[in-house]
Formats: sequence, structure tokens, C-alpha cells
Amino acid sequence: MRSRGDAGSAGCSEAAPPSCRGLASPTVACATVATKRFVIIGGGPAGNTCATHAARMGAEVVLVERDIVGGAAHLWDCIPSKAMIATGGALDLINHAHGMGITDTAASLDPVALRERIVRIEEQLRGGVSGLLESQGVRLVAGSGRLTSARTVALDRADGTEEVEADVVLLATGSRPRIPDWAPVDGRRVLTTRHAYPPEEMPSHLVVIGSGVTGVEFVHMFAAFGCEVTLIVSRQQVLPQKDPEVAAALEADFLRRGVHLVIGARAEGIDVDDSGIVVRCDDGRRVAGSHALLAIGSIPNSETLGLREVGVETDGGYVVVDHNCMSTVPGIYAAGDLSGKLPLSSVASMQGRKIAEHAMGLHAGPHRHLDYEKAASAIFTVPEIADVGLAEADAFAAGRKVRVTKVPFAANAKALIDGDTRGFVKIVSDPATGVVLGGSIVGRGAAELISVIALAVTAGLRVTDIVESLLVHPALAEALADAAE
Repeated sequence: MRSRGDAGSAGCSEAAPPSCRGLASPTVACATVATKRFVIIGGGPAGNTCATHAARMGAEVVLVERDIVGGAAHLWDCIPSKAMIATGGALDLINHAHGMGITDTAASLDPVALRERIVRIEEQLRGGVSGLLESQGVRLVAGSGRLTSARTVALDRADGTEEVEADVVLLATGSRPRIPDWAPVDGRRVLTTRHAYPPEEMPSHLVVIGSGVTGVEFVHMFAAFGCEVTLIVSRQQVLPQKDPEVAAALEADFLRRGVHLVIGARAEGIDVDDSGIVVRCDDGRRVAGSHALLAIGSIPNSETLGLREVGVETDGGYVVVDHNCMSTVPGIYAAGDLSGKLPLSSVASMQGRKIAEHAMGLHAGPHRHLDYEKAASAIFTVPEIADVGLAEADAFAAGRKVRVTKVPFAANAKALIDGDTRGFVKIVSDPATGVVLGGSIVGRGAAELISVIALAVTAGLRVTDIVESLLVHPALAEALADAAE
């Protein structure tokens, strides 16, 4: 999809209609909007953002969620995994603090305390989301939803079914881990990502199948916990969709940690017994371990929505949408993983916001559509990895002339002070205009630092705009200015 919503029109004035006052965005033009009835199926980042924003604009909103308000994928996948990674990072920092002049450091994992911490974080976030929705007058329904026509939705609750009419329907039901026929997932020895926050039994030797973003994050966290880890890589590098130099830096760190890499092998079967598992690969190699974890993508939750019956077009289970996130049936939108676009919480939230604005008539004039090629993303390994915009390898593959500058954190004073000089900053720019086209960061704080490059890419800033910014010293952000030099 290709929408981004308004960017640049004036904010609301005191003369604006009540339904438009107080919007937390200066990017949408004010317009008189009639009350509309929204029915939102799915309470993840897309659904709850759309619900909140639409309600603030005067819409009547019903949100139905069958699992957890806040999003099962978000609160059961994203947040727990990052909490575990943070714990692993703390262990790593403590156990290597001798390099900073500290002696007698030692730390070990308490799985019970870790699980309790994850539950506390989930409950706090879930309560915050539910409280915000209710404060805006959103009606929350525990159950599932399905289309019965282009303008009616059946809400299937534990106590029966209710049919409601809607002017706008948002489908935001997310996705679930993909499980191939050859994988005997049991939640004990053979796990999906949702069995591993943390698993009931900490693996002595975890075999991770899948070397994309999710796979490498699990490799990092379990290696940090002291587990032996083997990663099966079906391509010739980890993170096959990322910059080869970025992938090489991560592979080097994995090897330093003692991770075993099985390169160029595709898993095709898993044998399980009481003592452990054996993963069989298509090239004849066999990898033994105590547990196996699948991280080989996801599939959309679209089977029970009644899409075909009302004429909503799909592609591989994903809803086909236009630049406004609208499906082939007017008034029915899709967002988040179900839209088949970037599976990022930040993207889903922005889609939800823009859907509310479009459905309420705030996009009548020119506005900027969501540009997925300018979405920043991060991988929460140690060191962290983040990128945005045009990648160096993609530019060269397309025959596009670019300027690429790179600065290692080994030359940064704050990195030396922190005792962690791994990684680098790379900026891709237009050699003729100096406009920043993209960038990659490997190193501590990469997920935060990439925001500067993301802003430059989105706003069309030049490298000189970064160079001439008066940044803090000493700070890791100085590497950004050095790379833009």
C-alpha cells in the first residue's frame, strides 16, 4: 500500500467544528465531518489507533477483539521478545564489565523472575490501551467479528451473536506464526515464537530455523542467556533482505558468542523424542539439539472474516488495499499485517491513524500518502541493527548513482567511554543534491539513532543539514554527523 496521509496542511483553528478541534496532528486540514459508525475487528496497533483517532473526531466506534486489547502479536510477540532481549543485554553488559575497570562481576538468569517481569509489562500496557479506548468512548467487545455484508458486522461473543451496522469497517486481525506440515509443533520441544517468552523449560541447545529478523533476535537472546544455539540459514547470509555488510557484522558477533551457523541449508523435517530433537535439512545435514524454534514467517488471520462473501479481494490471504488502505469494497479498510505491507507496529499504527482521517473526510485535498520505503526498522540484537530508506546494495543493483559514507563507532568518543565500539553508521545520499536517501546503523542504540536519518529521509534533508546540527558531545549521535560529512 502506498498511503501516508496529510503532511503539511494547517492545523485546526478555534473556528473549526467541534469534531475537528483538539486533534493531535497539525498535518490534517480541518473539515466538517458527519458522525460515522466505525466497526473495527482487531485491537492491535492499527485497530486501537484508528479507534482512538476516529472517536476523537466524533465517530461512534465499536472495537471487537478476541484475544488481547493491544494486539496479540504486539503484546505476546513484540513486547515479550524485546523484554527478554533487554534482560539478555543486561546479562551481557554485567558479565563483560571487567573491560570498564570492574572486577568480580557475575550474573545469571532467573527464568521465573523474567516471566513475571514480562507479565507485568504486558498487563501495564494492556491496561493503558484499554483505559485510553474507554476514555474516548470506544465500545470494547470481547469476541470475534465477521462481515455479513458490506455494511454489517456480526459480533460473536461468548453469550451470543450481535449484528451491528457500520459506515466504516476496519479489518486488523493480524497474523500468526507459519507452521509447515513437516514441523511437529508441540509447545514443549518444538516451539513457535509464541511458546518462547520464555519457554517452560530453558533449552540447553536451541536450534533456530529461520534467519530473518525474528530468528536472529531469538538467537541473540538465548545465546545471551547462556544456551548453546545453532542457527539454520537457508540462504548464504543471515538477514537475506538486509545490507550484506550489516549481515556480516551480525554473523561475526554470533560467531564470537559461540553460535553455530549452518549456512545454505533448508530445514525439511524435525524428529522428536524424549531426549531432544533432530532437524533434517535438504542437503542431508542433520542438526541435533534439545529444542527447535520456528521463525519462518507468518500467515494472515483472514479465513473467518467473510471476505469472499462480500467481495473483498485477497492475495494469499492478505487483503488487497489501495493507497488509503481501502479494500476493493468501498468503506472496508485493512491495516497491519492483514494488509500485506510492512509487518511493523509503527506502520500499523500509522495506517490506523490515516484510515480514520480518510474515512472521516479529512483527505479531500492533496496529502502525502504513506511511503513504506521510508519506514525505519530495527533488529534488537546486541549490537542493534537499524535501517531506513534506500540501501546501498539495492542502489547498486538498480544501477543508481549514490554517495555512500561510513564511520565506525571505534572512532566515536562515547562508544569508547561505553566500552562498546562495535558497528558503524552508513549514510546513502544523492551525489548531485546531497539529499539523504537512506542509511544503516549497527551498534549500541541503533534503534534510537536511526530516527535522525529517518527524519532526514522523510523530510528530504541534505547531508549538510545533519553536519551543521549542533549535537551533544560526547554522544553516539556524533557518528551521524561524521558519516554525513
